[in-house]
Amino acid sequence: MQTRNPLLDEFAKLTTGAMGLAQAAGEEAKTAFRAGTDRMAADLDLVRRDEFDALKAEIAALRAEVAALKSPAKTAKKPATGTSTAGSPPQDAAG
Repeated sequence: MQTRNPLLDEFAKLTTGAMGLAQAAGEEAKTAFRAGTDRMAADLDLVRRDEFDALKAEIAALRAEVAALKSPAKTAKKPATGTSTAGSPPQDAAG
């Protein structure tokens, strides 16, 4: 048989209230800590991960473009010796 003990009922209510208060205090502490770390990160001028990934993708695309632009320059052959017109004097209209 169960008996209703008012002292135990009050103790149960008190501990339930204390647990709710402890949870609320924990959440408040977590929020305060997060705000402090966010402020510190802002002071350090750190970049967010999504901004970093976007910039990394842009740099990779630019490197690929530069490599593509450099590759035809490597495959282009030099003209044969003596085919340049820079060494010959310009001709007159009279001939």
